[in-house]
Amino acid sequence: MTVTTTAYVDSPIGGLRIHSDGTGVVAIDFGADPVEPDSPRDAVLDAAVAQLREYFAGERTTFDLPLAPRKGSAFQRAVWKQLGDIPYGETATYGEIAARLELGAFGARAVGSANASNPIPVIVPCHRVVGANGTLTGYAGGLDRKQTLLDLERGPALF
Repeated sequence: MTVTTTAYVDSPIGGLRIHSDGTGVVAIDFGADPVEPDSPRDAVLDAAVAQLREYFAGERTTFDLPLAPRKGSAFQRAVWKQLGDIPYGETATYGEIAARLELGAFGARAVGSANASNPIPVIVPCHRVVGANGTLTGYAGGLDRKQTLLDLERGPALF
């Protein structure tokens, strides 16, 4: 059994708990409570905390962290890889991701299912995936969090 360490980040979308196994980020949980200050940490956690704080401060547009999700089929991991290719401040539809993966007519639904099972939200930007008409659709952290993340990435409104 691999031991994981955890850290807490306060953010505009609420508390986030980051889990690491020392080789990579394993998971991120929404709605977390702070971790005890003397909780063990590792270099991956320290980097993840720093990069998430920079992201939420508008100072980082990409993450440079090792990832080590403990779950996920080959298909899910292929979808998660595509999520990482969606540029900061932009969105893609489920259908567009399905087309990139050369899936058939019902591929968008399969992409949606894989997107929903992403264990490392924010860093693996599943919030950047929208419905065919550009509407916000399902997000494990809730649509309010998804909207907040998209607004953060789009920057302040000019008018």
